[in-house]
Amino acid sequence: MTGRRLTSLLAYVTATAAGASLLTGCGALPGAVGGSREPLTVMTWAPDRTKATNMPGMPAMAQAFARWVNSSGGIDGHELRVLTCNERNTSEGAADCARQAIDQKAVAVVGSYSQHGRDFMNALEAAGIPYVGGYGVTDDEFTSPLSYPVNGGQASLVAGHGMQLAGVCDKVALVRPDTVDGDRLPSLLDSGLRRAKHGGALDIPAAEDAAEYTRQAGRARSGAKGAGGCVTAVLGERTQTFFDSFRRLPEEKRRGGSRQDGTDGQDGKGGKGGHVRISSVLGSVDQPVIDRTGGTHSPFEGAFVTGWYPEANDKSWAPMRKVIQEHAFVDNRVDPADTGVQTTWIAYTVLKQVVEALDRDRITATEIAHALDRGERIDTGGLTPALRWKYADLLGASGFPRIVNHQVTFQVVRQGQLVAQKPGFVDVGETLLSVT
Repeated sequence: MTGRRLTSLLAYVTATAAGASLLTGCGALPGAVGGSREPLTVMTWAPDRTKATNMPGMPAMAQAFARWVNSSGGIDGHELRVLTCNERNTSEGAADCARQAIDQKAVAVVGSYSQHGRDFMNALEAAGIPYVGGYGVTDDEFTSPLSYPVNGGQASLVAGHGMQLAGVCDKVALVRPDTVDGDRLPSLLDSGLRRAKHGGALDIPAAEDAAEYTRQAGRARSGAKGAGGCVTAVLGERTQTFFDSFRRLPEEKRRGGSRQDGTDGQDGKGGKGGHVRISSVLGSVDQPVIDRTGGTHSPFEGAFVTGWYPEANDKSWAPMRKVIQEHAFVDNRVDPADTGVQTTWIAYTVLKQVVEALDRDRITATEIAHALDRGERIDTGGLTPALRWKYADLLGASGFPRIVNHQVTFQVVRQGQLVAQKPGFVDVGETLLSVT
């Protein structure tokens, strides 16, 4: 959280105390809420300190949310107890976290990240525990009847990204993980591209934990070379590594560097000047990544980016920022511009409104799931469309039937900041329905 640091010692002590449960595997955030209503126990998990994608901000945001609501009497009088678990980016870690949630009698798993949906979802279903507002990275989150996604997942991002690139790129090369989930990305990107009668993208699988991507970068540049070519990478935390390899290609040096501002003006449309543009989706490129790689001098300057939510400086995020300022001030893991943090905030907003609507002394997992299935309407303050998981609200797209929010945002990096390329949300529902 740039500009909001205290001394390094104070930050270390505070972050360690707040995050000890994540780093050691599983723990509970103690509270001081009293009253006759029973405490509410939930879990948030995410990978931390792994060689692939890490999301420590998600459990940290969950803990900050709990401190906030408990400071004013809890959620409708229920003390919120947040269990956290390091999922470790492994199938065993995901299964372990699910077992801990069951053993600790959690009434929901909220705002979590895991690429191993099959390994945790089956266990949660058997125990009747709803999965509320997961990050949206696995197919299982959009097929399980006990999953309540707050965004359209990777599917909406990548399909929407195809729509975003269709009007500005003549050729597109896609670099994506060489995994089962990664195998779905080419058809999703192509579905968006073809809505504008665009040809399909060149598909380049790559290891998601590689130390460098010179070979894949060379293939991508060759595949996108020419007027209006675009290279898009969706590699999670390794996207930065890929584009570092991309900009170091010998051809780039001989040409004096490509124009990577992605535009010929301020409208983000670009021209036919022959320069290869770069692009990605939120979660692979976001504001913290841009800040870490140089801000206005970042290699992502001018990149096209598709996201789920409004840009980080949108006024709709003000309530979340206030909670972070007051309850996670020196916790370096909680960055309001981080997509995982944002998703966790929205997921806990869902939990809060459902519990308040139930208005009972004791809340069970079954009651939360039934309330959502009956069509409890959730207002996220403009961060998403109104959310509701009644059967009639489900998109029903092949492979992703549980999507209820099929809106995305088109953004572009300008002067080191992710800003709206196009105002408001873009509906990708019809595009998802066309995926084969």
